[in-house]
Amino acid sequence: MFDMDGLMFNTEDIYDRVGSTLLARRGKTFTIELKRLMMGRQNREALQIMIDHCRLGDAAESLAAESNELFLDMLPKQIAMMPGLAELLDWLERNRLPKAVATSSSRILAEAALGFFDLIPRFEFVLTGDDVSKGKPDPEIYLSSAQRLQIETGRMMVLEDSVNGTRAAVAAGALTIAIPGSHHDPAEFSHVPYVAESLKSPVVWALLEETNLRH
Repeated sequence: MFDMDGLMFNTEDIYDRVGSTLLARRGKTFTIELKRLMMGRQNREALQIMIDHCRLGDAAESLAAESNELFLDMLPKQIAMMPGLAELLDWLERNRLPKAVATSSSRILAEAALGFFDLIPRFEFVLTGDDVSKGKPDPEIYLSSAQRLQIETGRMMVLEDSVNGTRAAVAAGALTIAIPGSHHDPAEFSHVPYVAESLKSPVVWALLEETNLRH
């Protein structure tokens, strides 16, 4: 299972620019503290955190519409795959291991990011924040993923870059690998059994080989 933002693509950087633009328009500053509070949350939930934290007068719905417009405008010019993603997808397909996406992003933004690289057909399914009632760190999205894959959660590997995302995967009982971006200190992932530097890390590949042997 793949998280998306910050794990597959550099979209966390795009969200930073979106957040900075939203708040600059309102005379506020997008801080790393606010970033960490929002990371891994469903879109509306994250924006409500922004509203509460910065004491904005906006409704979450109107801020979401503005945020989506900014994101979709920036995406074609700024999105990039994270190092190692293409090789990892190719390996999984050669070894006939099923793969899916479980992201807190809304479906419109997830499909825009995945569709930019024509990746949607390469996954069994894409679950988004729109498909669950409780966002990460609640385990619902990963429990639902295992159910759709028709496997026990203990046989499902999850790759995540955020604290909220890894907490969701661990709570679901999945084999969880944290790949923290620059926005997180690796020390924040003491609850995760495996921490890797990137998708190209030997940690990731060793566990994949082990999983493939059991498949």
